Amino acid sequence: MSSMRERIYLSAPQVTEIEIEYVTAALRSGWVAPLGPDVDAFEAEIIALTGVQHAVALSSGTAALQLGLMALGVRPGDEVIVPTLTFGATAFAVTYTGARPVFLDSEEQTWNLDPQLLSEVLAARAAEGNLPAAIIPVDLFGRTCDYEAITDIAARFEVPILEDAAEALGASCNGQSAGAFGRAGVFSFNGNKIITTSGGGMLVTDDTDIASKVRYWSTQSREPLPWYEHVEIGYNYRLSNVLAALGRGQLTRLDEMIKRRIANRSQYELALGGIDGVAVVMDPAWGQGNAWLTNIRFDPTLHPGAPEAVRLALEALNVESRPVWKPMHQQPVFADAQSHLTGVADRIFADGLCLPSGPQVTQADVELVCETVAGALRQ
Repeated sequence: MSSMRERIYLSAPQVTEIEIEYVTAALRSGWVAPLGPDVDAFEAEIIALTGVQHAVALSSGTAALQLGLMALGVRPGDEVIVPTLTFGATAFAVTYTGARPVFLDSEEQTWNLDPQLLSEVLAARAAEGNLPAAIIPVDLFGRTCDYEAITDIAARFEVPILEDAAEALGASCNGQSAGAFGRAGVFSFNGNKIITTSGGGMLVTDDTDIASKVRYWSTQSREPLPWYEHVEIGYNYRLSNVLAALGRGQLTRLDEMIKRRIANRSQYELALGGIDGVAVVMDPAWGQGNAWLTNIRFDPTLHPGAPEAVRLALEALNVESRPVWKPMHQQPVFADAQSHLTGVADRIFADGLCLPSGPQVTQADVELVCETVAGALRQ
């Protein structure tokens, strides 16, 4: 019986001796409780990287979204603009506050929130006196939104922005770091992200008040008294010191891991970009992405059924690939939600595929993937 080839993953975490040293040092220090010197240092390092003034390390990016929305004053019954093409957590966090997501479609170039549509929807709502409480643009697959347009529109209608940069650490828009747009931003350090703390997230902001509120709520809303006193409902959402140590080790290698992903994407572009009806999605003119996941898109008139045929061909070789996020307006749980659609997200979901992109993916792995894609298309 022949042994199966070792699985090639989309975006597996990569741990080296550096991370092991950081985590071991944290364990030896005895700081194994939540919070501690590595959490403080990790926050300081993210501040230095992104150029924001405050960072609060949390148990997940989802927790950061929830508390960020609460800090922006989002309340039960409010509405929040969310791009329909995103991972469920963006919309789930809105529901945790008792608010309702309103889904907007994507623009073709980066697959991010469509500024033109955003402008039209906000203008119509302003005329009705019914503006949303917040907007959550999402930097999809590590490509930043067109923030010059989106921040202008949001400012015009005085609707605050919470930037979901969960997938975009290390990316930038017009030279400014992802996460630094809007009133606050959110990163995820989940297992498959650019850097990982195993599970974890971070809220970043220039607003001292927002940072203080999120820090307070995430540590069970404890008052500064010798006994446990609570004036507000709190949450157990802080990051553990041991996991923060892992994140610090990862952060020392952020540049090299992004370079590796960009190199993988360039190799895909070289091999697949020349095939008629196949496009590798690259960075927009306004931004430098982190190439978190390489996405390809098939022209359905030239290659009908290609995404699933390619996915199955890769799976037969023990290679992981995945459809693009299924739009939120197509999700059963949000069947009753309001949406403003142009058809772009539906087409991207139908025609797109994510390919192995992580730092362990070798040139030989990319070659195998490209040969398999080309072979599946010839079928």
